[in-house]
Amino acid sequence: MADHICGDDPEPCEPGPAGCRGSLYVPVRPGPAGCAALLLRTPLGGRTAVGFTSAQRLTATLGREQGWIRLAEPALRSLTEPLGVTAVAVDPSIRPLAVAR
Repeated sequence: MADHICGDDPEPCEPGPAGCRGSLYVPVRPGPAGCAALLLRTPLGGRTAVGFTSAQRLTATLGREQGWIRLAEPALRSLTEPLGVTAVAVDPSIRPLAVAR
């Protein structure tokens, strides 16, 4: 399994109407200012943030070399919302999704 490339900073999660799942394993890619959350495209072309409920699910879907960080679902939403991404897919299959450019 790939080591985290951006540290381990899980945030607490308050249960609420958004269906918070606690800490997620969020795939990341290197960016000019550090790490950036990996965004995927749905079959209809919309961008979505992704998170996995375990490191094993993440590596089974994206491969052992995929870097990741742990974030609470609300933190992931806060990071991607300024980019116009409001959807979060949890434990997605890679088949219906593609890496967003």
